[in-house]
Amino acid sequence: MAAASRPVVVLFDIDETLVHTGGSGARSWNAAFEKLYGSPADIGKHSSAGETDPRVGRATFQGVLGRDPSIEELTRIYAAYLLHLSDDIWKSEQYRVLPGAEKTLVELGEEGVVLGLISGALEGAARTKLVPANLNRFFLFGAYGSDSADRAKITKAAIARAESLCDHLNPADVFVVGDTPHDIEAAKAAGAVSVGVASGHYSTEELAAAAPDHVLGSLEERFPGMN
Repeated sequence: MAAASRPVVVLFDIDETLVHTGGSGARSWNAAFEKLYGSPADIGKHSSAGETDPRVGRATFQGVLGRDPSIEELTRIYAAYLLHLSDDIWKSEQYRVLPGAEKTLVELGEEGVVLGLISGALEGAARTKLVPANLNRFFLFGAYGSDSADRAKITKAAIARAESLCDHLNPADVFVVGDTPHDIEAAKAAGAVSVGVASGHYSTEELAAAAPDHVLGSLEERFPGMN
């Protein structure tokens, strides 16, 4: 693992990094397909943790309906998904903020670190998932699956947006925090510092196999580069 320099910008993934939605997203994708096509859709059969919503939507459509979707069909699915999610997220009995998440955000903000979101979710879904926990208030900007289906490109877009807030920002001053190997790989591709957090489906050993700069068991641990 690399020695920890102090971060200037920290970009946080959402699902299983900051919050656990209790299956709200999966239920909402299923509801969208049921409403529009009368067919159940289990996104877990067609995607893996950390993939972007555009890839999840397209792969699930292909798996359920056996053909490629048109842009209009995907847009209708996105609309139905977001509408269902906005209600379901409040009813999700297992929704919770993950250990150490809010404390870490408060401490980083107090230290003058710029906080942003980086999520494979569509922007509307990403922000919706944070509403019950009131975590949107910590983030100045973000980049999302609605910016690109490619997570590395999303990461680069987030860094470009951070540059408007930070003079002479070097990608090595940007820490990307996520719970999957996809997050780690995207951070590397963008030249950022990768921080894997074993708060989701992957253990510290599994995350370490992706060779991140830092691995945490949870956000309850001391954040890299901070005193």
